[in-house]
Amino acid sequence: MPTTSSRDTNHETGRLFAQQGQLPRLPVPDLPSTLAKYCESLEPLLPTDKLAYSHRVIKEFALSSQAHKLQRRLEARAANPACANWLEQWWNELSYMGYRDPVIPYVSYHYSFNDDPLCSRPNQRAAKLICGAMLFRQTIVDGSLPPETTKTGALCSYSYNFMFNACRIPRKPSDYCRTAAYTGNETVVVIRNAQFFLLSLIQDGELLTQQEIELVLDRIVAQADGVDVVPVGVLTADNRDAWAENRCRLIAAGNAAALDAIESSAFVVALERCHPATREEFSHAVWHGDGRSRWFDKPCQFVVCDNVRAGFCGEHSMMDGTPTLRLVESVIENTPHPTTSLSSPRRCKFDQIRFRTSPAVVAAVGSAARLFDEGTAKQHLAVLNYTAYGKEDIKRLGCSPDAFIQLVMQLAYTRLYGHARPTYESSMTRKFLHGRTETCRSVTRDSVAWCSAMIRQAPSDECIRLFQTALATHTRLVREAVEGRGVDRHLLGLRMVLRPDEAKPEIFEDAAYSYSSHWFLSTSQVSSENFTSYGWSEVTPRGYGIAYNVRKECLVIHIACMRNEHKLNSDHLAQHIEAALNDVRAMLACPA
Repeated sequence: MPTTSSRDTNHETGRLFAQQGQLPRLPVPDLPSTLAKYCESLEPLLPTDKLAYSHRVIKEFALSSQAHKLQRRLEARAANPACANWLEQWWNELSYMGYRDPVIPYVSYHYSFNDDPLCSRPNQRAAKLICGAMLFRQTIVDGSLPPETTKTGALCSYSYNFMFNACRIPRKPSDYCRTAAYTGNETVVVIRNAQFFLLSLIQDGELLTQQEIELVLDRIVAQADGVDVVPVGVLTADNRDAWAENRCRLIAAGNAAALDAIESSAFVVALERCHPATREEFSHAVWHGDGRSRWFDKPCQFVVCDNVRAGFCGEHSMMDGTPTLRLVESVIENTPHPTTSLSSPRRCKFDQIRFRTSPAVVAAVGSAARLFDEGTAKQHLAVLNYTAYGKEDIKRLGCSPDAFIQLVMQLAYTRLYGHARPTYESSMTRKFLHGRTETCRSVTRDSVAWCSAMIRQAPSDECIRLFQTALATHTRLVREAVEGRGVDRHLLGLRMVLRPDEAKPEIFEDAAYSYSSHWFLSTSQVSSENFTSYGWSEVTPRGYGIAYNVRKECLVIHIACMRNEHKLNSDHLAQHIEAALNDVRAMLACPA
C-alpha cells in the first residue's frame, strides 16, 4: 500500500511530542460488542423485514469461524510494535490520499473569522495573521508548545507534523504528504490575482515586523493587479489523477523550483479580490474563492478579502480540525495589535514565482477551471445564525450541547423528509497514538421515538422524558466512540484484513451495511467564539454536510448540499432547524 507521507525532516521534538511514548494504542473492540451495537444502529433505519434479514446475517457472522479469524488478524496487527495505530494507514488511504475527486469542494474545510475592529485594511489584517501564525509555528520549532490535553490526559500531537512546511502531493494511484525542514523555509507564499510570490519572513537575520509585512504586501498587490497570467493554482482543484499528470507536465516544463518553493513554504496567504457581504458569500469566499488564487494542497491557507474579512482554508488529509482550531484561535487571540507606525521600516524583498506554461499546461488549466466552476456552483449553502440561546443556556438546562444539537437536527430532518436517515457525527480519538476520528451513529431508537412524539404533538411530559432518554443515549455513543469503541472503524478493519482469495462475509454484502454508512447527514462540531461559521461539503450527492459552532450566546450552523436531481435545499433544512430549536426551547420551558 502506498505511503501517505514523505518526510524530508523529523519534526517530533520538544514539549509537543514529549508524551507520545506514553499514549495508549487504539484498541480493537471485542467482536460481540461491536456487532451488538451494529444491530442496534440498524433498528431505527430499516423496515421490519429487512431488519430481520440483517439480524440473521449478523448473528451468522458472529458465530462463524471466519469472523473470529478476522478478529484475530486485526488484533495481531494492533499488537505489532511496528504499527503505531492499526487503523491509520487504511483510513488515510481510503478516506483521503486514495480519494481521487477534487479536494475542493469535497475534502477541504474552512473557518470564517469574526471581523477584526483593529484592522481597517486587508493587508494590515493579512500581516497580523502572518505574524500570529509564525509566532505559533515558532513554539513548535523551539519546543515550547505543550500538547493539547483533556480530562483523561494528553492528546496525540502527530498531526502537527503536517501543519507547517507541508503539502499534499498528487500521485497515482494515491497521493502523499511531503514535509520540509523548518530551518531555511521561514517563508510564506502570497497569492494575488492568480500570481504567486515568495516572501521570506527573515531578512537581514531578523524577523519582519507586522508593519514591514503590511508594506511588502502592498507592493505585492500593486504588482499583481492589472496583470493577467495563466492561473496555474486551479490545477490543485482538479481530479487528483489529472493533477498528478499535470504536475509532471509542470516539472517537465521547468517548474520544479517553483513547485518546491510553494510546497516547502510554511503556509499560504491568499489575498482574494472580493467583497463578501452575506454569511453565505463569506463562506464561499474563504472556502474556495474563484479557485484561481489558491494552492488547495497546502494544509494551511489564510484568506483575506478586499473588504478586510478573513478566514482559513484547511486541507484535511493528514490533519483534522482540532489542531488547526488551536492554531487559528492562537493567531486571533494572541497576536499583538498592529502597529500604526515604525520609524524606519525596511524595504523588504520578495520574489515572484513564475510558471512556464506549455500549451498542454494551458489546456489543463482551462479544463481544471471548468471542473472547479461546475463543482463549486453546485454547492448550496445556508448559514443559520440562531441568537435566541446558546451553549450557556443549554448547559443550564442540564443538557450536553452536542447531544442537544444532534437531536435538534434529527427533528428538523425528520420533519422535512418524513423519516430519519443514517447520520455521521465525527468523534475525536486523539487520546490514542496517531488517533483521528471514529463515527458516532446519531440515529437511535430513542432519537426516533422523541422525534415521533414531537411530530404528533405528544404531551410535554412525554416529550421531555423521551428527549432526556435520547440525550443520554447519544452521550453514551459519543463517549464510546471517543474511547475507540464505535462500530464503523472496527467493521472497516475486519473488511481490510480479509484476503483476496477469501469469500466476502455476507454481513458486508448486505444492503443494510452500505445503506447504514451512507451518510445522508454528515455532521461535526468545532466551537469557537472567534468564528462566524465554519463548514465543508456534503459527503454524498443525496445528503447534507452540517457543521455547527456552539457559541456561548448563539448557535451557528453551516449547511451544505449539492444542487442536483435529488432536489435538496439547505435553506429549507435551515428553516426546519430553526423551528426545531424554538420548539425544544418551548418544550423544556414546560413543567415536566
